[in-house]
Amino acid sequence: MPFEQMFISAAAMTIGSICSRVLCEGGTRFASWVEAQSDDAAQIIQKASEQYAWNYAKRHGMMKVLGMREPVPLESVYTAVQFLDRESISRFDSIEDLEKAFREQPDRCFQKKAKKIDGLRVANDKQYLMVLGGPGAGKSTFLRKMGLEALKGISLKNGYVHECIPVLIELKNFASNEIAIEQAIAQEFRICGIPSPEIVTTKLLEAGSLLILLDGLDEVPTKQMTQAIQQIQNFVDQYDKNRFVASCRLAAYRNNFYRFSDVAMADFDDEQIQQFIANWFRKEPNIATACWEKLNSADHTAAKELTQTPLL
Repeated sequence: MPFEQMFISAAAMTIGSICSRVLCEGGTRFASWVEAQSDDAAQIIQKASEQYAWNYAKRHGMMKVLGMREPVPLESVYTAVQFLDRESISRFDSIEDLEKAFREQPDRCFQKKAKKIDGLRVANDKQYLMVLGGPGAGKSTFLRKMGLEALKGISLKNGYVHECIPVLIELKNFASNEIAIEQAIAQEFRICGIPSPEIVTTKLLEAGSLLILLDGLDEVPTKQMTQAIQQIQNFVDQYDKNRFVASCRLAAYRNNFYRFSDVAMADFDDEQIQQFIANWFRKEPNIATACWEKLNSADHTAAKELTQTPLL
């Protein structure tokens, strides 16, 4: 069975299991609605679950960057990320700290002595996680990857260990002053054919069955930022059984979310750079080898420093 089909099958099983448990056992209105349809509840949920998994994989599981003619699966190029802990982030809370670090380092890498933690491990440990980083550091890619991991289910070794349905919300899409997260979640369910999406959304939120991925806090217009932060905080407080991962550029973040643990994307180390190159040129291993060798030559020191940021 091709990987894509295996993923859709596993994801549909994860979603269907959660929906059946939460909605048909605890959602009286939903169960009554289902009983009135021509198909039974299991068939309706199965079909909608498969569609949801397919939609997520196509919308958030593909990448098309750097002039690619065709998109590629995120899984094929993804390289496991690491985070800096709060102590390492706070080293540069002022311009003076940054200037001092720059003078003391022999090169432009400030993170060689910083403590780094595996990204998936942190996402498993923290119910509320704020992922910080510069442009191109991989924040959005990490959020999308966590959604894919959640859809695979908890049976996989070394995967995401919480049984949740992921919903990725791009905060830049809220043009008005209202950050209507619950409505956005319901719309995701409506698109894939889940009946009574508003009721389903409320039931899943109340049960704590969602992994809510809030991407790009920094992309909310400045004039709406204060109100947006308050609305997100209120939503998290109301539905605090769920798991949340948000992302924001480090320069735009002001320690606004009191429930969230702050971590920052760490620069790629040599092992990650080499793995990224191998993934990128997976069909052309000779090119991957040549690229890695050139990056490690004295003539390309500056280029290698750039590759510490994935997109660069």
